[in-house]
Amino acid sequence: MKRAAARHELTFPLLSDEGSKTIDAYGVRNREATGRFEGIPLPTTFVLDEKGVIRAKLFHEGYKERHTSENLIKAVKKIN
Repeated sequence: MKRAAARHELTFPLLSDEGSKTIDAYGVRNREATGRFEGIPLPTTFVLDEKGVIRAKLFHEGYKERHTSENLIKAVKKIN
């Protein structure tokens, strides 16, 4: 992690999910990923409220797809 952060000149902390426990708890593991990519999540964004409660989940089954900014804005508007 430190090498990747240094290589990309990141100025924020990176978190590690040892054993993909959090990824599995949220049900977003990419089951197709193998080898060094095993245990990675599918593209997912969670929208949380002020108390940290998940109010929306934008998720794609395939790793090649990503949700748009418009989808995120719609999800936020639905919970307000």
